[in-house]
Amino acid sequence: MIIKNLPQKTILKETQLSGIGLHSGDQINIALKPAAENQGFVFIRTDLNPNIIIPALANFVCKTDRGTSISKEGVEIKTIEHILAALVGCGINNCIIETSGSEIPIMDGSSIKFVEAIQKTGIKEQNALQEVFEVDETIKISDEITGSEIMIIPDSDLSISVMIDFETEVLGTQNAILKDIKDFNTEIANCRTFSFLHELETLLDKNLIKGGDVNNSIIYVNKPLAKANMDRLKKAFNKEDIAIKKNGILNNLTLNHSNEAARHKLLDVIGDLALVGIPIKGKIIANKPGHKINTEFAKKLISIIKNKKKSNAPIIDLSKPPVMDINQLMDMLPHRPPFLLVDKILELSDTHVIGLKNVTMNEPFFKGHFPGAPVMPGVLQIEAMAQAGGVLVLSTVPDPENYLTFFMKIDNFKFKRPVFPGDTIIFKIELLTEIRRGICNVRGYGYVNGQIVSEGDLMAQIVKRK
Repeated sequence: MIIKNLPQKTILKETQLSGIGLHSGDQINIALKPAAENQGFVFIRTDLNPNIIIPALANFVCKTDRGTSISKEGVEIKTIEHILAALVGCGINNCIIETSGSEIPIMDGSSIKFVEAIQKTGIKEQNALQEVFEVDETIKISDEITGSEIMIIPDSDLSISVMIDFETEVLGTQNAILKDIKDFNTEIANCRTFSFLHELETLLDKNLIKGGDVNNSIIYVNKPLAKANMDRLKKAFNKEDIAIKKNGILNNLTLNHSNEAARHKLLDVIGDLALVGIPIKGKIIANKPGHKINTEFAKKLISIIKNKKKSNAPIIDLSKPPVMDINQLMDMLPHRPPFLLVDKILELSDTHVIGLKNVTMNEPFFKGHFPGAPVMPGVLQIEAMAQAGGVLVLSTVPDPENYLTFFMKIDNFKFKRPVFPGDTIIFKIELLTEIRRGICNVRGYGYVNGQIVSEGDLMAQIVKRK
């Protein structure tokens, strides 16, 4: 389901970085800029006139060879995964990324330079609450050809487990686990990209890795290389001292972690799944992940989220005791029958409330509202939502019986289908912004049999009784 529980965040002010593009070899300047609420991550090619804006969403992915690329109107931006991972790891939800070239600079092959820039510029909380996709069922995707597989199962928070196996002696089988995204900056961010020495020839033949360097990529050596090919690598890297050391890594590069390769693959998973567009809550298990399956999984999650948003119907177990029954509701709310339009509160948190109304033929309004074809008035559905929302806002004060809740605004209301006698309406009300000075902005939904019947936005204020 889709929940909202924490304020959105952006960076405090603009910060700039520059570096070499891995594949182009060009010097590239980028700028990270604060973004508005609900904007998400957006890339902008500033070297073009007019500038080309590309949202960081999986639907814009065009290539996954040696990195993730997005495109729009025939314009590409390559190698976006490391900077996206840094933004996610720092808890950023909205950011504009401007680039002066066709790719994001490789820096040292990890996310750490981006993380350091974000930490230096600072982070700003915004008023709007962030949507989060809370997984309530196992979702899985696999590739029979490569043996790659990613799944996510319900869990109380985001965690990621990655296993890699390239069937090479030098690298072997590696695992990496991130139990809490808050540990990304210390455990994952400095893990550099890697490749095998025999792959470099193919990349050079394709005119790629012009910006490659032994300092921004861990290069594993799993078989001997002819002297002629070694000379070619020396020329490509513009170095005379390329050598294979005992640990099987080119130029004896010091690893930041013994399982740095697996941790980098975990970093890539985070960056690629940022293309879902909203944070994810669940346990991710990835076996032999790569950019192709990562982004395909992101597309699948986007489709599932889109379908859930169409209804967003809460899953309720009516056999469980309610959070508040009718008597407890009357202790909190000033309303009384026949104008008390909520029978139970089924869920209540700091950011949402779910209430229930059993609609019976005995409702007094049916006597005058289409008595020959009774339908619950839409205005009373709004009132019922407001009463449930009143429980949400009044639960924030220690003495709710001493306060009243008043409407300030009703907006964007839609009625999808009629509500008849015998229906049970489930009302779900979610905070849109933090409650400040007793004023709350909420979005309300009404459901019957899992189908939405009404929805809209409400603003209300709690006022102390005189």
